[in-house]
Amino acid sequence: MATGNTFQPKMVGIICNWCCYGGADLCGVSRFQYPPYIRLVRVMCSARVDLLHILRAFANGQDAVFIGGCHLCDCHYVTNGNFNAFSMVQVAKKLLERVGVNPKRLRLEWVSAGEGIRFANFMNEFAAEIEKMGPLGKAEGCGDETLARNLAAVESVVPYVKLVLTQKLHVPVKTEEAYHEFFTSKQFDRLFDEAIAGKLATSQIMRLLREKPLSTREISGALGLSPSEVSGHMTQASRQGLVRYDVDRNCYALA
Repeated sequence: MATGNTFQPKMVGIICNWCCYGGADLCGVSRFQYPPYIRLVRVMCSARVDLLHILRAFANGQDAVFIGGCHLCDCHYVTNGNFNAFSMVQVAKKLLERVGVNPKRLRLEWVSAGEGIRFANFMNEFAAEIEKMGPLGKAEGCGDETLARNLAAVESVVPYVKLVLTQKLHVPVKTEEAYHEFFTSKQFDRLFDEAIAGKLATSQIMRLLREKPLSTREISGALGLSPSEVSGHMTQASRQGLVRYDVDRNCYALA
């Protein structure tokens, strides 16, 4: 728990009604201690946690987001919604990492209604990790404006990411082993790069161009992309009528 001059993070936990919230309630009844600055939000299922909820929590100043649900294969709904939450969080972590946010700021765990001490242990462990990590943005060496712009860039591609999750990142067998194997595989990394990374990079560039026209080298320096990558994204955006190239000024601008 934060004391004295220790950094006290802002943290939100979004937890399912049937299991994790029961565990949190038992935690309180049993007087197990965890930091009081972690605010809990109850939802009916962890599958109800949207990628937008996570992004907007960070955009609104939260330093970390915790998601808690029923144990895999023990969901209270026949659709096993916690597998959807698992998939979404794996993609969210890669998106956050791509825009310079430490993915460890987002955590997903499974807690049953009878596991009050397990809930308390997760909260204390996560809080200590975030306290050590430091404030969002500052710890990553990212200014407020850059952080806001990057999170907005991710938010703009959320509808597309959801489509990719449904069509290309679908795991056919709903078992814990199958999901862990897929989302830690090179196949997942490849599919993410092919289907999502380019869209995200283009969205980041478009956000930069809202501020002012920029050259390929300036865009490359701002986003850590190679000049050839920037040119590729801009060629595609030009074909879609989103940007134009100013020959006289040697830069790209919004169309």
